[in-house]
Amino acid sequence: MKYSFTGVRRAAAVTLASGVLLTVSPMAASPAQAATAPTVSASGAYLMLGSNGTPLYSKYADTRRQMASTTKIMTAAVVLSTPGLDLNRKVTSKQAYRDYVTAKAASTADLRSGDVLTVRQLLYATMLPSGCDAAMALADTFGTGTTRTARVQSFIAKMNTKATELGLKNTKFDSFDGNSTTGNNYTTPRELAKVARYAMANVNFRAIAKATSYKASATTSTGGTRTYTWYNTNQLLGSYSGANGIKTGTNTPAGPCLVFAATRGDKTLIGVILNDSYRYTDAAKLLDYGFGTTTAGTMQLRKLPQGAQRD
Repeated sequence: MKYSFTGVRRAAAVTLASGVLLTVSPMAASPAQAATAPTVSASGAYLMLGSNGTPLYSKYADTRRQMASTTKIMTAAVVLSTPGLDLNRKVTSKQAYRDYVTAKAASTADLRSGDVLTVRQLLYATMLPSGCDAAMALADTFGTGTTRTARVQSFIAKMNTKATELGLKNTKFDSFDGNSTTGNNYTTPRELAKVARYAMANVNFRAIAKATSYKASATTSTGGTRTYTWYNTNQLLGSYSGANGIKTGTNTPAGPCLVFAATRGDKTLIGVILNDSYRYTDAAKLLDYGFGTTTAGTMQLRKLPQGAQRD
């Protein structure tokens, strides 16, 4: 996503003098949970059990907010739910995808015009470095129509259809990557967690979401071979024990966002943090709350290599 975000005011849950309680509603702790629900800086947050969707923590869970590149969870989910999907299908990268990234000053997988990649590779390129060029390639490939614009709009319509199928009342997409042009690319913490839970039910999505890096060999327009190396912008991976996803997102309207998941033993937690400058620390605090542990304070974030995309 764009990197023009300049900071987020920390927000705390307080009871106002008028007696109005801000909608922070951590659920009753189970024996496996920490006794005290954490305070997080996010404008909106949600934590659920991955197995059955039981809510564990909620802060403004039903308030609509922009979601930045976490949009790409639905992009990948729509592709992966395509009937008869061939992950080895070949797709030729187009100059239009690079031009789009330049015009939006967006995060990129640095796809080179004329390179031929597989759908599987494009999914990694979309999710790990948050490549808006790769997301556009998928939308152009899996949408229908006689022009690129028509195909992209068709794909976005598929994203909205999937949201309807999932019963989401407060989620709408106007882009394939979170770079909204109309402001109508929004969700709520609760509904984005439902999107994530749906996506994580797919074995191929899970493999992509947990990868800290990925190498892809593509055929160039001259018949040569180009090797791409992409690093996952989600620094919770490799930092918090059991973390296995899912997606970062950052732009000016949305602020820093994180959709995250972790598994310990037979318990998987899925969470969402929207607009939070302390997203990794707060995600770890929520996971600790769900697992009944106290490891967030000692977590050391995995460092991204120099030159790797940030999101």
